[in-house]
Amino acid sequence: MRRSSPEQEREAGWEADAAAESLASETEEQLGLDAGAAGEPERPEREEQPKAVGRDPTPARRRAPEEGDARVRRPPPALPLAPPRPAARGLSQLVKARGRSRGRSYRRSSASVRPVTVDSSKARTSLDALKISLRQLRWKEFPFGRRLPCDIYWHGVSFRDSDILSGQVNKFPGMTEMVRKITLSRALRIMQNLFPEEYNFYPRSWILPEEFQLFVTQVQTVKDGDPTWRPTFIVKPDSGCQGDGIYLIKDPCDSRLTGTLHNRPAVVQEYIRKPLLIDKLKFDIRLYVLLKSLDPLEIYIAKDGLSRFCTEPYQEPNSQNLHHVFMHLTNYSLNIHSGKFVHSDSANTGSKRTFSSILCRLSSKGVDIKKVWSDIISLVIKTVIALTPELKVFYQSDIPTGRPGPTCFQILGFDILLMKNLKPMLLEVNANPSMRIEHEYELSPGVFENIPSLVDEEVKVAVIRDTLRLMDPLKKRKEIQSQQMEKPFASKEDLNCELAGDSDPNPEAHLPSICLKQVFPKYAKQFNYLRLVDRMANLFIRFLGIKGTMKLGPTGFRTFIRNCKLSSSSLSMAAVDILYIDITRRWNSVTVDQRDTGMCLQAFVEAFFFLAQRKFKLQPLHEQVASLIDLCEYHLSLLDEKRLLCRRGRPHQRNPPQMNRTAHSATGSSAPRVIGASKLSHS
Repeated sequence: MRRSSPEQEREAGWEADAAAESLASETEEQLGLDAGAAGEPERPEREEQPKAVGRDPTPARRRAPEEGDARVRRPPPALPLAPPRPAARGLSQLVKARGRSRGRSYRRSSASVRPVTVDSSKARTSLDALKISLRQLRWKEFPFGRRLPCDIYWHGVSFRDSDILSGQVNKFPGMTEMVRKITLSRALRIMQNLFPEEYNFYPRSWILPEEFQLFVTQVQTVKDGDPTWRPTFIVKPDSGCQGDGIYLIKDPCDSRLTGTLHNRPAVVQEYIRKPLLIDKLKFDIRLYVLLKSLDPLEIYIAKDGLSRFCTEPYQEPNSQNLHHVFMHLTNYSLNIHSGKFVHSDSANTGSKRTFSSILCRLSSKGVDIKKVWSDIISLVIKTVIALTPELKVFYQSDIPTGRPGPTCFQILGFDILLMKNLKPMLLEVNANPSMRIEHEYELSPGVFENIPSLVDEEVKVAVIRDTLRLMDPLKKRKEIQSQQMEKPFASKEDLNCELAGDSDPNPEAHLPSICLKQVFPKYAKQFNYLRLVDRMANLFIRFLGIKGTMKLGPTGFRTFIRNCKLSSSSLSMAAVDILYIDITRRWNSVTVDQRDTGMCLQAFVEAFFFLAQRKFKLQPLHEQVASLIDLCEYHLSLLDEKRLLCRRGRPHQRNPPQMNRTAHSATGSSAPRVIGASKLSHS
């Protein structure tokens, strides 16, 4: 008989007996099994292998050659002979025999469910927290990469690896570009135009330099109407991070603003003058949000976060304290250089604390904590809804449908400020929130030492660990196996399990409950009416034509108008071409991305608003847009149905349009649905 090579056995699957036996010792270490206590038949030739390898407490340092290198060849181990069946057994012998048989079956089934493999070679600053999480999960880490595919690839900065064709990556394509200050402001401004009452959690913003004259004009207009208004504005460079380049101004014609206007694009916002104070200090909240999936949309929020404090007592900005960054800016990277910064290992003291300690303190003063959390959850869901349309365009560009590629997820950092009336305000969103679990301590001038931060470790390790648990690609297989293991052994058989020394069949039994709470689609009914731009993005992607592009060409735009039957006597195709040229030229002059020529998604949204206002007059903007989306989806559904019937060779029988529109409006009309959903959202 011809015996297959180990490489062929590994490629055939982990369920093969030979591969399971060759990895038994490593799998037992991952799942916490003890081969000696399970009643395994004696095998002298294999007993010394665990002694030679040893049990390294840091699995990242050890690399199994039979997993990581396909060139290593080993003969397949011989299968053990079954022990002779005893003729007569006493009670003790029966218990031991059942324990041995169950130990063998459990060990073989647990070996068949292999440990999840994680490539941490590009983790960067999140490596320490990731290592702790993998040790707690008992997963297999590859710190230097792996030739064979891994289940999860953990990147520290962004997704720029075209060689990954399978598995999961912890970054979405385009997320870094989407959460930059200018792009985020544009996405939220679109939603503010549609739903001004729902998106009032983001300060009014102007994009510089293109809106500098508008900024000066609007500020002067408000001052003329209210001479007592003394505003303060905060300037945030678009490419800045960790507080770099942020400053406060009182006058739109400030020399610092006009001097760097054309060299460094920025966002200028109205400064929040009355924040909530703790110990007379201003602080913000860093919450961690897991975007598990784009389609369908899945959002999780960590139950705890970090509160970062300023290091000088707060005063409302004036001409004397306008330059005191330790008073007005809550950035950790700035305040750590203050002489008053307090490193603390306690969760409720120091310049960095847990958010749960702040909530506990507010609760002791009679604050409704449930209301605070409800407002924060609403803010997070609405912000993600504003970001997802363009993220879909980025995703289909980097990982087109039908091509091999990984699935993506990502941890986002939301920076939120609580006002004095406890209303949460969004400051910014971070695509790469810091996951460091230590801080630098200056021993002497120029000499630093990394000191572990228990507050960071408590929050960040839980977020990474539970993110991996939610993304576990083998979770369903493990659950099925656990159910199969529990069925044959019940009641008295549990005693046999204890005598045989078997461990808990649930590999996550030693872990705490998951700290991430699902908020979408759990609360989808309250927020689905806000997803108008998301539906526009689906129309935009449908007419892109070529896979991998991000901009709509003139032919695609004309096809969109024609298929959705939007042209009329008042809107000829020549007028459609002029509309396309005008909007596309203006947006191409202000956007940085010039990879493709054509109409970007935001330009398409502007054109869609124009068409909706022409076709459905005397309605609020969101109702006009919703009506036009319903009309477009209706005509496209008829077109798809007609194409499907033509492929089947049957004639297309079209129902009267009036009946179809009536039925469509009964199930998906915009006005009643928007009003009803708005009431749910406010409740």
